[in-house]
Amino acid sequence: MKKEREEHIHKFPDLEIIDLDKNNVAEADGDSQSKKSDPDMHSGQSAGKRFVPRINIHILFLTVFVIFIFCIAYKIMNFGEFVDLDEIFKDGKGTYEDTLDEIIPLLDADGNRTDMNYEDGLTIVAFGNAPFADDRDSKDNLANIIAEMTGAQVYNCSVSGSYLAAQSPHIDTANYPMDVYTFYWLATLATGNDITLSYREAKETLGEDLPPEADEVINTLLTLDFSKVDVITILYDATDYLQGHEMYSDQNSTDIQQFTGNLEAGIEYFQSVYPHIRIIVLSPPYAYSDQLDEKGKYISSDIVRYGQDVLSTYVIKEYSSCTTQSVTFVDNLYGTITEDNADKYLIDNLHLNVAGRREIAKRFVYALEYYDQKEPDDLNQE
Repeated sequence: MKKEREEHIHKFPDLEIIDLDKNNVAEADGDSQSKKSDPDMHSGQSAGKRFVPRINIHILFLTVFVIFIFCIAYKIMNFGEFVDLDEIFKDGKGTYEDTLDEIIPLLDADGNRTDMNYEDGLTIVAFGNAPFADDRDSKDNLANIIAEMTGAQVYNCSVSGSYLAAQSPHIDTANYPMDVYTFYWLATLATGNDITLSYREAKETLGEDLPPEADEVINTLLTLDFSKVDVITILYDATDYLQGHEMYSDQNSTDIQQFTGNLEAGIEYFQSVYPHIRIIVLSPPYAYSDQLDEKGKYISSDIVRYGQDVLSTYVIKEYSSCTTQSVTFVDNLYGTITEDNADKYLIDNLHLNVAGRREIAKRFVYALEYYDQKEPDDLNQE
């Protein structure tokens, strides 16, 4: 009994050996049979595979490229709009209005507008060089043209051959006799400072080179009653640029050896002694450099430098000085005689012909009369 029990315990149960490979094949066959026996399932899977889209990357790129080329061609063919230039310019070419003009009325000590008093007539004093000095006794002289246009009494205190930037910080008639004819030293004389000895010394030094109108100008400034003067106008041409004179100083805005400094210093003199006088500064009109190209034509003053910079920069700096001093600035370089029309108004590279002087005169009158029809309230709105 015990022996049978032991044999029962140690007897292994019968095991069924499974052939996995055979089983897998059988299952596969079974699945195949199932699929064959289930036509709906078979047709559904096949249908699903037929409708899955396949994208060919080359065809995609080609399509995008073709669309891109088409868009470019369309843009080119439809770019802009053809216009009839004759129709546009039927009333003329128009005018260029982008200037540095700064038209400022006469201001009192508080910066308020003061109306000019013309009850005893209009009196103008003109300072400068060639534009005012050329053909001095002719009716075609710039000062005389202004007198004709305005009906004013115009005193011509310009000096031919003069310039703005003094070559010495003080009067040195032995070495720089023409310095006494810069605007600053003329303003010094006009405001009551006795420097007549310096003009006598300069006259002796210059001898035959003395400007022909020098004595007349000095006598006018010594005898004219500036309390009755209404307007001072100042116009120096491109002489300072052509002679390479210094233009401006950031350290000293009234340095008389600078183109702008001499102007500002003279303006301050007049404003301190005669605050009732309105000051109108006229910028240099366009001038060429005095250099010629291979075709014998003058080279642009925006290309050639003689000193600090080109002519246009002199004008821009002069504009800045005038705004600082709150005086009117008329931009002739961009608004009157420009590089585009200079050949029409210049005799050479620098000097104005009669037509050019008339254009300058018109611009002066424009600034002079700008506020005549404007009330103070209108000015505040501007």
